[in-house]
Amino acid sequence: MSFNKRLAWIPFSILLLIVLLSLIHPSIPQAVYAGDDLVGSDIAWMICASALVLIMTPGLAFFYGGMVRKKNVISTMLQSFISMSVISIIWVVVGFSLAFGDSIGGIIGNPATYFMMDDILAQKPWSLAPTIPLVLFCFYQLKFAIITPALITGAFAERIRFSSYVLFIILWSLLIYSPLAHITWHPEGLFFGLGVLDFAGGTVVHMSAGWAALAAALFLRRRSEATGLEPARITYVMLGTGLLWFGWLGFNAGSAMGANSLAATAMATTTAASAAAAFSWIIFESIRGRKPSAMGACIGAVVGLVAITPAAGFVSIPHALTIGIVASIVSNLVVEWRSRTTLDDTLDVFPCHGVGGMVGMILTGVFASQAINPANTTGNGLFFGETKLFFIHLLALIAVSIFAFFGTYILLRITNAISPLRVHDEEEFQGLDLSQHGEKL
Repeated sequence: MSFNKRLAWIPFSILLLIVLLSLIHPSIPQAVYAGDDLVGSDIAWMICASALVLIMTPGLAFFYGGMVRKKNVISTMLQSFISMSVISIIWVVVGFSLAFGDSIGGIIGNPATYFMMDDILAQKPWSLAPTIPLVLFCFYQLKFAIITPALITGAFAERIRFSSYVLFIILWSLLIYSPLAHITWHPEGLFFGLGVLDFAGGTVVHMSAGWAALAAALFLRRRSEATGLEPARITYVMLGTGLLWFGWLGFNAGSAMGANSLAATAMATTTAASAAAAFSWIIFESIRGRKPSAMGACIGAVVGLVAITPAAGFVSIPHALTIGIVASIVSNLVVEWRSRTTLDDTLDVFPCHGVGGMVGMILTGVFASQAINPANTTGNGLFFGETKLFFIHLLALIAVSIFAFFGTYILLRITNAISPLRVHDEEEFQGLDLSQHGEKL
């Protein structure tokens, strides 16, 4: 019996345990909640938004898959797809409880609150999404939990063992993502109480994934062949960008939690920022004597989407253009810097998602306006002469950066002790499609 067969018995046993739990804890309600506070149009929009956010993960698979070498396309794409499966199971069992359950000190949710979706069909709506069923809010948030660990995969593409990756994203989702979601989006969360504004996940999703990517790139070290590598399919990258941009409208506009004017505002700011960032990237490249590339336009578009995410429902449309342009230039400069170092962040996750998220968070503290969203009770941004929100965001940025980087590094060491993360040199040379999955294009 091979090592992989022996290792596979562990998750298989966990799946059998989940089957047992579903039999003894079926969570069947006496009656499904159907109060007069539910609004049909909001429910319809949020179901659509949930589908839009879900399609972002296959979009990410194409986006990343097109950038790696041909022998690693399938393995890279599968790392995104498997997140949809694994994280969904974790979310149903305990993940949603950790993120949105009864608060324990403003840091984490009580794992028993919605354990195995306990009574979720019968309970009243979430307080910040009062017109849609709680179960819809739960599964909308699941889509965020799915894509966040998938974002990290670009940092260690072409050199990570698949079984170890699965273990890592389970631990990361439970111990990094869920606490960050709780402190930022739960009404009793620490950051929420301080007045930190994160409309759709600049802190929870992109900064956390970016810093985790940096930790992973440092821990797994450089690939055996890390320079002069041609992407497998730039057309895949363009397709992935289109799917990401399409889905991101649900990501940001859906975070308004209803079919309302705030959702329309978030849709507009999202479109403006991404468009500005895409064009800025290729123009900035041209200024430095390079040809305008499809790859550059795609990367720029995604950076703009990342940067506007925390600000989407708090800033004006013209300010969204500024956020996209600034984030694009800053991320481009960090990508250039990274290329001159020995750091092998394969697909530049930290410069694009980490730095893009930080730029977006800082500029939210600069441009946020209470006139755009009265739910912003912290105050206006630095642009309007107020300093409170700006300095709160700087404090949160430092705290999240430390927690996400060092927390991830510790989890990488734990995962590596249980199951080695790095493939052998000969497996890397062969390509992960064959060595890990027995498949090839």
